[in-house]
Amino acid sequence: MPGFTLTGHAHAAVEDVWKLLFDPTRFPEWWAGVETVRRDGPGEYTMWPAGYPDFPMPQKLRTEQGRGRVTISCQVSDIDVTWQLAEADNGTLIEVRVDVPAVEAHRLDQQRAATSRSVANLAALAERS
Repeated sequence: MPGFTLTGHAHAAVEDVWKLLFDPTRFPEWWAGVETVRRDGPGEYTMWPAGYPDFPMPQKLRTEQGRGRVTISCQVSDIDVTWQLAEADNGTLIEVRVDVPAVEAHRLDQQRAATSRSVANLAALAERS
């Protein structure tokens, strides 16, 4: 499965970054390309991408707080995004792994660019908290 890993750093406590990752209703504040989110139930939400108000995308969200990990699985495109947090000097190390099915490989560059912006946005928002 094609994919990539990106890293970033937030000058904020792991708990502050975790609060933004744990709550999908906060995603539009920092996740590039996410316009609206509706929580559907435990571990499930629907996301509407920016510019596509008629294209709901159901998502699964699995959290492992003890491991500092959040995994999001798109039920439409089968793209998996795993966010991993760890304590680091003066803040939090943010690592994100994106796995894309072979049929979506043509979207890798777009996913990498949006994920890179999202890591920076997440760090900046956590630092302002």
